Amino acid sequence: MDGDTIAYYNRVISTKVDELNQQSIPLEKRDTYGKAFLQLFNLWREDPQIQTLIFSKRLAQLVADLMEVEGVRLYHDQALFKEAGGGITPWHADQYYWPLATSKTITAWIPLQATPLEMGPLEFSAGSQQVLTGRELSISDTSENVIEKNLRVNDFPHIIEAFDLGEVSFHSGWIFHRAGANTTQEMRKVMTVIYMDKDITLKAPENEGQQNDWETWCPGVPMGSVVNSPINPVLYEH
Repeated sequence: MDGDTIAYYNRVISTKVDELNQQSIPLEKRDTYGKAFLQLFNLWREDPQIQTLIFSKRLAQLVADLMEVEGVRLYHDQALFKEAGGGITPWHADQYYWPLATSKTITAWIPLQATPLEMGPLEFSAGSQQVLTGRELSISDTSENVIEKNLRVNDFPHIIEAFDLGEVSFHSGWIFHRAGANTTQEMRKVMTVIYMDKDITLKAPENEGQQNDWETWCPGVPMGSVVNSPINPVLYEH
């Protein structure tokens, strides 16, 4: 994405996050998850300008091509704003939270500013989508410790780089990733879009997070059916 586009969405999304954010607990009094970021969901339903980004056919086509599927639909979006002084985002795999029957999922991670290492960019363990240990863990101090130890033993490449302005990353639902603390005096602003194969089906929830996601992001979808609720539109189709 070009700099002007990023600057535009930085303004629009930041305004909406400021409007909707209800976090009132001081940073130092929050738990590890709470220190990791401010998290707001489905901003596409709150602002038509943000919807334009979330519904981008260019991004959706890239995702469909990466997953080698005929089309993709929206799971949901998230703004992830790591405050100045915000803590780490522990090692985890996103799909722990998703009641989806296959691994045909990808998240686009879109920084709204240049993101140096000091700001806590996304880090990956390359190839770790094949690892089973740690998939049963939610984001926590435990997941940070257990997954880090297992990845070190398995010697997967650890990928951590600064993001230049306009760079976007894509990661699959089961790849293990984390982010460092934000040691700068500026907010690290990121918008994410979670995509899934347009034909993906709902599975029986295996934990409380998946139960919540079924009710929240797949409303009214019967078990075993394609996740085609009104808030899961198809964003691209070949």
